[in-house]
Amino acid sequence: MLEQLGKNAKEASRILMTASTTQKNAALSAIAAAFRQNKDYILEENEKDLAAAKENGMSKAMLDRLALNDVRVQGLSDAAADVMALADPIGKLRGGTTRPNGLIIGKVSVPLGVVAVIYEARPNVTAEAATLCLKSGNAVILRGGKEALRSNIAIAETMRKAIASVGLPRDCVQLVEDTSRDSANALMTLTEYVDVLIPRGGAGLIRACVEHAQVPLIETGTGNCHVYVDKDADLDMAHRIIFNAKVSRPSVCNACESLVIHRAVAETAIPPIVSSLQSAGVLIHGDETVCALVDGAVPATEEDYGKEYLGYEISIRVVDSIDEAIAHITRYSTGHSECIVTDSVSAAQQFTSQIDAAAVYVNASTRFTDGGCFGFGAEIGISTQKLHARGPLGLQQLTSEKYIVHGNGQIR
Repeated sequence: MLEQLGKNAKEASRILMTASTTQKNAALSAIAAAFRQNKDYILEENEKDLAAAKENGMSKAMLDRLALNDVRVQGLSDAAADVMALADPIGKLRGGTTRPNGLIIGKVSVPLGVVAVIYEARPNVTAEAATLCLKSGNAVILRGGKEALRSNIAIAETMRKAIASVGLPRDCVQLVEDTSRDSANALMTLTEYVDVLIPRGGAGLIRACVEHAQVPLIETGTGNCHVYVDKDADLDMAHRIIFNAKVSRPSVCNACESLVIHRAVAETAIPPIVSSLQSAGVLIHGDETVCALVDGAVPATEEDYGKEYLGYEISIRVVDSIDEAIAHITRYSTGHSECIVTDSVSAAQQFTSQIDAAAVYVNASTRFTDGGCFGFGAEIGISTQKLHARGPLGLQQLTSEKYIVHGNGQIR
C-alpha cells in the first residue's frame, strides 16, 4: 500500500514539476474555496476526533492542537490563498558565469520532488504542508497521528478533489491512513520514491525519525524557548511578552517554556509576572529565589529546565548576569527561539551574537516564529538544523537547484 502511494507521488511529481504558476495557483484557489464549502464536513469529522481524544484522556493543551472551529477552518482557506499570492519559487535563475572556455554556467531553482511529512495531532499541518508543497512543485505524502485521522482524511480529500478539478493529479497530495508505527517506519525507508522527509512533532517523533530514516531528512526541532529579562528591561513590556509567549497557545513549539530573570529586577518583576501566569493556570517550576518570592511555585529540577512542556507549566531561574543567562540558555536550549527583553543595546548585541538558535528575538514574543508571521504564507515546520534550511520551512526551503550549462561544442 505505502509503495503504491510512493509510485503515485513520484508520477504526480513529474507532472507537477513542470506545471505553470497559473496551474498551481488555480489549484490553490480551488483548495481555498473547497475549505469554505466543506467546512461543516471537516468540523463534523474533527468533532469525532475530539470526542475520542477526550475519552482517551488527552490533555487540555493537546486538545487545543487537535481542535478545529469556524475560525481555524477559515484560517486553512486563508493560508491557501496566502500561498497562492506568493511568488513562485520554481524556475528562478540564479548566478550565471562565463568560463574561459566559453561555457556559460548558471543555476535554476527546482522542486525537491516527493516530500514525506510525518506529524502528530495537528490537522492544520495537513493543509499547510500540502499547499506549500503544491506551490513549490512537490508531491507530498502525509502521515498524521491517529488522534486526528478523521480530520486529516476530510482535509486531504477536500484538497485532492479541488486539485483534480483544475486538471492536476489528485495524487499531488496523498494521506497515509494507516497510523501504526509500522507505517511511519516504512515511510522513513521509502528510498525509491521519497526525496526528503520532514518530521513535525514532539521529541520522541523527531528522535525516531533521526535514528531510523534512510531517506534525506530535514530535522524540525522541539521548542524549549526562553525569555530572558535583563536588568535593563522595561518590566511592563517583559510582563506582556512573557504572558503572550506562554499563554496565548501553550501547546505549540514557539511557546515560552523557560523564563530567566536577572537578579537585579527579580523582586520587582517576578511577583506580577507569576501572578498573571498562575491566574491563567500555569504551574511554576522555580529555583530557590522564585519559590521564596511567590506562593504556589514548586522547586525546579534539572529536568524541568530542559523540558518542552507543551502545556500550562514553565520553569523560572534567577541569574546574576547576562553571561549566566546566556550560559543557562545555551545549556538547555533546543535551538528553536530565544528572546531577550532589554533597553540596553550592548546587552541585545551580546545576546543575539552569542545565542545559537533558529530565531533570536529582542523585545518581542517567541510566538512570532511562524511561517505566516515571517511572510512565508504558511510553514511545514521549524527547522533547528543548520544544513539547507533553518527556521520556518516555507516555499524557498522546499526547493533545490540544478546547474544549467550552455556550450558550443566544448570538450574536455
